[in-house]
Amino acid sequence: MFAPLTAGMNVADMAWEVKCREEDMKQRALENERRAIDDARRSVDEKAQQLKAISHLSALIAGFAMVVIVEIQIDDDLNPVLLCIFGFTTATVVGCMLIAMLNCTMMLVAILRYNCVLREVPFQDFWKMRCEEDFIFALRVFTYGIPMFMCTLAEIGWVVYNGHNQRIIAASIITGIAVITLLMWMLHTERKWGDFLLGGSNAKLYDPGLRTDMLDVQLQQQQQQQQ
Repeated sequence: MFAPLTAGMNVADMAWEVKCREEDMKQRALENERRAIDDARRSVDEKAQQLKAISHLSALIAGFAMVVIVEIQIDDDLNPVLLCIFGFTTATVVGCMLIAMLNCTMMLVAILRYNCVLREVPFQDFWKMRCEEDFIFALRVFTYGIPMFMCTLAEIGWVVYNGHNQRIIAASIITGIAVITLLMWMLHTERKWGDFLLGGSNAKLYDPGLRTDMLDVQLQQQQQQQQ
């Protein structure tokens, strides 16, 4: 008597479970899509911040060099060799920083046009195919411009103080500070971060040699504690 009713209730329960499972799968798919959109936007914002940092600093240094070219007062009796070297280094700074800034600006516009909703191509693939090579090029040119900027600083004292009684002392102080800054840049900053930043997607998050040294030190400490 109750068999048809029980069978009907079982069918209804199965239909309800199927409906709930379908709704759950739709909800999960929607959440995964939202998560994918957020990840794409986060990746775009991360790269945009990197490009903005290089672009802004390049523009700032290029502006300093342009001010030096336009505003500096040069005496007629200045050594022509020093004048040519000064003009070459200053113009090189402007050129390097301008190339870095323009490349970063173009890449910034390109990644901001990336559609984070449709994602016809994953952003990481888009970055590797279209932007990573130019990003490494812009960063490399930027690192070339820094030493030239230090050279300009080292030369500017000999140009500005030409003809002054204490020219040698004042210019030597400026040159010394510029040389020390250049050595710190080359021996520490560029040496530590250059290969890592220029390595692109293949860059390692740590220095294997440094990591090995740290592990050796920790192992020695543990052995000493056991003894």
